Amino acid sequence: MLSYRHAFHAGNHADVLKHFLLIQLSRYLGQKDTPFWIIDTHAGAGLYELDTGYAAKLKEYESGIGKLWERHDLPAALADYVDRVRACNPDASLRFYPGSPWLAQQSLRPQDRLRLFELHSSDSKILQENFSTHGRQVSITTANGFDAMKALLPPPPRRALVLIDPPYETRDDYPNVIAALTDGLSRFSTGTYAVWYPQLARLDAQQLPGKLKRLPIKNWLHVALTVHTPSADGFGMHGSGMFIINPPWTLHKTLEEIMPYLVQVLGRDAGAGFTLEQATA
Repeated sequence: MLSYRHAFHAGNHADVLKHFLLIQLSRYLGQKDTPFWIIDTHAGAGLYELDTGYAAKLKEYESGIGKLWERHDLPAALADYVDRVRACNPDASLRFYPGSPWLAQQSLRPQDRLRLFELHSSDSKILQENFSTHGRQVSITTANGFDAMKALLPPPPRRALVLIDPPYETRDDYPNVIAALTDGLSRFSTGTYAVWYPQLARLDAQQLPGKLKRLPIKNWLHVALTVHTPSADGFGMHGSGMFIINPPWTLHKTLEEIMPYLVQVLGRDAGAGFTLEQATA
């Protein structure tokens, strides 16, 4: 896991889905005056340069945020997300991409808190530099986010969004997600948990949504975006998904509008499509 650098993939189709949803979830929490926390278990560096370094090697952003950047027909919820990215690019050219920590921080009010965890020492150092002026509102720890959840749940305000998005670079990440959620729900059953996962040929990835549905939960939403037909050799990510426990009741309706649009704009071949399903108590 320590070799993984999210900068290679910053702004790709998976980031579009994950970060659009992160904004929707944090906005919903902000509708009440009472404070909330956002806990990001695998935070990365927080902000990425797209025209140099790792991101410039693969240029995955060109088939993700780059496809939305010049669109004038964005649905309102997607326009909100793109506007957040524009705030990082004051000269109107797409040069920087905000990671989940930056986007989460932009949703906070003075009474809210952000707790960030990143195990990779280099990314953790960059993350701390990027948030050096945010004081006590933002806490950054170089640690495994799975372990950190045990110490933080339940959070003092009893309202929180927990974003779980490991790199899935090792097979351990898949059972670790299930174990962390099982423990987290036993401590804080009313929290909102958002789990990102990649669509890959490997069996672990294909089985994860089913395992998440079998957790002791009553309210969940599962959304996945497939951007192209899986490659014949089984290599690479052809899409991604988010599994949300205790989602906002309005989210399913929003996604009914957004997902067909994302398939149209980000889809690369006839294999593009989406999944949208939910369960309610």
